Amino acid sequence: MSTDRPGVEDLLRELAPQVLGALVRRYGQFDSCEDAVQEALLAAAVQWPAEGVPANPRGWLVTVASRRLVDQVRSEHARRAREDRIAFATPQSELLARPADADAGRDRDDSLTLLFLCCHPALSAPSRIALTLRAVGGLSTAQIAAALLVPEATMAQRISRAKQTVRSSGLPFALPEPAERAQRLREVLQVLYLVFNEGYTASSGPELTAPALSAEAIRLARLLRALLPEDAEVAGLLALMLLTEARREARTAADGALVPLAEQDRARWDAGAIAEGVALVSWALPHGEVGPYQLQAAIAAVHDEAASVAETDWPQILGLYELLERVSPGPMVTLNRAVAVAMVQGTSAGLELLEALAQDRRLARHHRLVATRAHLLELGGERAGAAAAYRQAATLATSVAERRHLAGRAVELGDQLPGTVSVKVVPAER
Repeated sequence: MSTDRPGVEDLLRELAPQVLGALVRRYGQFDSCEDAVQEALLAAAVQWPAEGVPANPRGWLVTVASRRLVDQVRSEHARRAREDRIAFATPQSELLARPADADAGRDRDDSLTLLFLCCHPALSAPSRIALTLRAVGGLSTAQIAAALLVPEATMAQRISRAKQTVRSSGLPFALPEPAERAQRLREVLQVLYLVFNEGYTASSGPELTAPALSAEAIRLARLLRALLPEDAEVAGLLALMLLTEARREARTAADGALVPLAEQDRARWDAGAIAEGVALVSWALPHGEVGPYQLQAAIAAVHDEAASVAETDWPQILGLYELLERVSPGPMVTLNRAVAVAMVQGTSAGLELLEALAQDRRLARHHRLVATRAHLLELGGERAGAAAAYRQAATLATSVAERRHLAGRAVELGDQLPGTVSVKVVPAER
């Protein structure tokens, strides 16, 4: 029996969705089952490192969580009807005599069903993310709050409201029907994509990245891939995460400063993650309809396989962005295409595309629009204009690391003034 604490923590996170799925399938009552599973996980986190992991850890957790659930119900005298439902649904022998580590194969893995439930269409995107990290990721409320830079009390309220919404919706604990499954799967993929992005480039706070979040997104994407091995977009999303995450170590300097892609030491990129990501996207692209995650993964693969910026196949990247813009149009896609246009057709062509983007209110006050304009101006030799744009982008950025990087670029280009020079953008709607 293992008593290694890191190993125990990894095992508990792996088993958390399986145990919760087993309880919800038996008893319903997602919110109560989730609370009971959290108590069982806490008990295991304290007990297993000292006493060893039981022979059937999943069975141990299911049994302990079931007993905690029954204890909860029995203590709520005002909810006698619910107590009766659970009591009648649970054989007495299971509550009193069943060994904690017995019957290893009894409960099937309901992790996919649980993912669909946590990405309920009635929930907002932040609530979906929080509930997925808690119920499927096995993270505590405190861990989620810290990763997302939200006060723990606020995160607790958000998770509680999300669980109440799921409970009141009356949605059965079952996979959606085929007609609905494709739409719901898109929501699941979007949640995992948002979790990864927040971990790879934190939207706010002092640190550029939150590695725990992106690592959890990759773990969940692997789980989804194992459950849906023939889905090309699932494979595409996992490939995109791996190909992007492969650059993490090279994205920051020793002092935590941001290092842009063009200046990264590619020897520090994770060759194993790149190889796995390339293999996944190579498998996915010929299988079925090409989706946005596959295309983004293909773009990341072209970047990762290039030995240097000068050797990057920019015409191929431009072609992929043009296809992505047809499949999944959006201002951020167009922004990235503008860079590829500049690299292939010249900076003036890229800047012309940015001028049109400045009229899009969804992006008008986004720091990345102004930062991209600064980058293209710099490539075109317009140092003064680039410095002014970098400084304005720094005032718009919410991430401290990005703000420092942008301000530093302005200084390097000779902008020593404390003020900013206006860049032509349209004020965002309030």
